[in-house]
Amino acid sequence: MAGTSAPIDRAESNEASLAILRKLAAAGFFTFLLSLSAQFKIPMPPDGVPQTLQTLVVALAAMGLGGRWGMLSVLMYIAIGALGAGVFSEGKAGIGVLVGQTGGYLLGFVIAQPVISSIIRRKDNTVRGWAAIVTAMLAGHAVIFLIGVPWLAHVREFSIGRAIQGGFVPFIPGMIVKTIAAVFIGLAVWPRSARRFW
Repeated sequence: MAGTSAPIDRAESNEASLAILRKLAAAGFFTFLLSLSAQFKIPMPPDGVPQTLQTLVVALAAMGLGGRWGMLSVLMYIAIGALGAGVFSEGKAGIGVLVGQTGGYLLGFVIAQPVISSIIRRKDNTVRGWAAIVTAMLAGHAVIFLIGVPWLAHVREFSIGRAIQGGFVPFIPGMIVKTIAAVFIGLAVWPRSARRFW
């Protein structure tokens, strides 16, 4: 019996290692997508906080990888940028970005991962219906703005009302468009979700 269990254990160990490598590769892919999506930017008045495609990628990372691996992909993105690679919006890099006016949004990207994943995924790791995708996207955006807007107010010494005006209101149309895009992408990847409400 001992002779037969060793190859089985080794095969299971190899399969587990391959699964981890696949997850790491997927996390790295979303890190790359975050870097790429940061460069598609529209400076938003009145404060110039840029509108990018990043929140869409953040949501897709949580949907595709789950909370923990999604967090890893975002943390790798932040670490690469902090170490000097120009992966942040407008090709910026360094610690200064993390403590600047958009630092709260970047932190929100991390915190949003388990929130989105917990809404959209069942305990068996299957994806819920289309209404859950919409809810997860809105909840993820809510987390990002709940952290990003007060951070903006603190860094720029604005009132909360002024920070909402510059750091949230101009982003509402983009949030709606990206939520719709995430729903269509999610339903294309997991077509069974289209047949379920939740």
